[in-house]
Amino acid sequence: MPYYVYRIANGPSKLVKQLDMIKEFEDYKEAKRFAKDTRAAQSAEDTSTIKIIFADNELEADERLQEQRDAPILREWEK
Repeated sequence: MPYYVYRIANGPSKLVKQLDMIKEFEDYKEAKRFAKDTRAAQSAEDTSTIKIIFADNELEADERLQEQRDAPILREWEK
């Protein structure tokens, strides 16, 4: 399964994200290096997020990135 690197920009609301698949990699190390370099090259005004996702295909990657996840539960000792 390939690794996909995405640029995620805020959409018109919190529920909608603008996803832009930048590149696909077979090796995690290459994907990580590319994502790190892309983040470093971002301008200060660019508020988009660069993420790596592991999925069977681009459609599955899009679906996973659009999922709304619950906030993690903080334990007393984590506060």
